[in-house]
Amino acid sequence: MNNVAVIGSQWGDEGKGKIVDWLSSEADVVVRFQGGHNAGHTLVIDGVTYKLRLLPSGIVRKNKISVIGNGVVIDPWAFLDEINEIRSKGVKVGEDNLIISESANLILPFHKEMDEIREDAAGKAKIGTTRRGIGPAYEDKVGRRSIRVMDLISEKNLDQRLETVLLHHNAIRKGLGKSIFKKDKLKDDLLKIAPEILKFSKPVWNKIYEFKKQNKKILFEGAQGILLDVDHGTYPFVTSSNTVASAAATGSGCGPNSINYVLGITKAYTTRVGEGPFPTELKDEIGEKLGTRGKEFGTVTSRKRRCGWFDGVLVRQTIKISGIDGIALTKLDVLDELDEIKMCIAYKIDGKEIDYLPAAVEDQLKVKPIYQSFKGWKTKTRGIKKFDDLPTNAKNYIKELEKFIETKVSSISTSPERNDTILIVDPFKT
Repeated sequence: MNNVAVIGSQWGDEGKGKIVDWLSSEADVVVRFQGGHNAGHTLVIDGVTYKLRLLPSGIVRKNKISVIGNGVVIDPWAFLDEINEIRSKGVKVGEDNLIISESANLILPFHKEMDEIREDAAGKAKIGTTRRGIGPAYEDKVGRRSIRVMDLISEKNLDQRLETVLLHHNAIRKGLGKSIFKKDKLKDDLLKIAPEILKFSKPVWNKIYEFKKQNKKILFEGAQGILLDVDHGTYPFVTSSNTVASAAATGSGCGPNSINYVLGITKAYTTRVGEGPFPTELKDEIGEKLGTRGKEFGTVTSRKRRCGWFDGVLVRQTIKISGIDGIALTKLDVLDELDEIKMCIAYKIDGKEIDYLPAAVEDQLKVKPIYQSFKGWKTKTRGIKKFDDLPTNAKNYIKELEKFIETKVSSISTSPERNDTILIVDPFKT
């Protein structure tokens, strides 16, 4: 039996929530290892819609353990609100099925304010963050001034840590003409909720080790997508954490040999939220149609997603970067009504053809896609559960896509419903 890491192979929003929920029926433990409450995973189970932001997708299933690793940044108030929200829908959440790392870093109100201040000041150069304080919280983590879950145990320690971090933030705020942030009220607010946070806190690295010894199947759940990785994405239009599969080990406290299969969630077309390069973007009627049929609005922010043709060059690149073993192809049914479907197979820049996305943002903005065209199938695929039952043209598109990206399609999603999935390869059993 394998432990599986599920990651997005594009710019996020690929449908990871549904796939993770579907796979969690086999898993014993589901682990979030990076990102914050800017992630948005929508699950539809027995007609009930769950919109998760920070909690692992396994939380909505019985007899599963959900883990938030050290690589995640946690807004403690948003965390408690999400627990209450999910409990109101009948989901049990307690210390026996939810664990958070004592080493996880906290997102505090001044992080959110800094996010907003900088985005507003950037004008046309804005990155397009979710304004939830994720980036500034990661900056404090790397700057070794962050408040961690464990710091809530001691009032004296918390006071000292807040002094350190606010010395940094208030200097910047003064420079930007903003009022300084007061420590005492924030300290009191944190101490008030500390018991509710700390009761979930454990050394996650040790719990993962115990789970492995007990032969429990572990599912590592990524947020965002590889093209938003701070090292390998379309920098600077990226998130502030590593979203590649190897981050699952670092962000939860286990060795890379703990991950036996990497599943890349891949949309049958391409979308992106926020600013940044997007070679196959469609600013026409087809782009609008993809957005409408695919309901392309952010789970967390409700921002409209930009839509375009499937970018095979980018997906092949992210597969190589992240060691993806197989892809779960989602939202195939969104293409059902199109006469023609295109796939990007190369780029042209300054008259030269290239087979990868260059690292410099100036070049990323200049590349022009070269397409291969396919005949549409013009018939319904929604709800189909066997590959052989798909229309011939849909099967041709999938086979050519698979051949180009040089990786097997392990499953195909034909609707938001969990059971509307064509299973070709079970990642837990390969």
